[in-house]
Amino acid sequence: MNKKKVILITGASSGMGKETALQLAKEGHIVYGAARRTEQMQNLVAAGGHALPLDITKEESIQAAVDKIITEQGYIDVLVNNAGFGLYGAVEDVRIDDARYQFEVNLFGLGSLTQKVLPYMRAKRSGTIINISSMGGKMYTPLGAWYHATKHALEGWSDCLRLELKQFGINVVIVEPGAINTAFGEVLHDSLLKRSKGGAYETMAKAVAQTSEKMYANQEGSPASVISNTISKIVRSSKPKTRYAVGKLAKPLIWIRTYLGDRIFDKVVMMQLK
Repeated sequence: MNKKKVILITGASSGMGKETALQLAKEGHIVYGAARRTEQMQNLVAAGGHALPLDITKEESIQAAVDKIITEQGYIDVLVNNAGFGLYGAVEDVRIDDARYQFEVNLFGLGSLTQKVLPYMRAKRSGTIINISSMGGKMYTPLGAWYHATKHALEGWSDCLRLELKQFGINVVIVEPGAINTAFGEVLHDSLLKRSKGGAYETMAKAVAQTSEKMYANQEGSPASVISNTISKIVRSSKPKTRYAVGKLAKPLIWIRTYLGDRIFDKVVMMQLK
């Protein structure tokens, strides 16, 4: 039987984070689901987990969350950095303040939380940090520049962190989800159309939104359980892989981008907008 582990999961009030928190709690682990909307994690509490208030953009909130877990459990075995969102719009249309906030949530908040957890993992000379990136961390789509920038940054940041922490017996793992059936598409669709309305990129924005809406509305992606099962596998493994590309389109699109070059990938992506 696998050892019960203390696990912190951010962005656990919906989507992949919520699915993962519930699964790990049902598997017997001590799970702290963290998010701003704790009222949306009552089913996690009912499953034996803990609902932890956390605003990943505020240092005092991050410190309070870590302090609470350490006070109650004494250590953290697994950190799942899942909190994030997708800011979509043409580079010209997106306000720089909005772009900064995208980085605050998807990279800097994640980095701050990791910094605060690491001393406890080093003290035990064990632990696993799972960073939820995206297939978008290895490729790109039009009107997603700021989102893709954060995920590309997270990939490089995680690689450096992995080398730094190997000496302490701490694993760093990147999960690269493909198209997953969550509310991501709905958020992308509404904000993208609003941001581009009446501008030079409105036609392209409508095409991107239509393609996204079709996939998510028809549930053409993979279920969130694909991600929760992968994370459960990583938690159980003493030697997990460094990367897991999972979910619809993840492996084929990353392969095309990696091996066929920019021009062919550009054509493949733009064909989806016709």
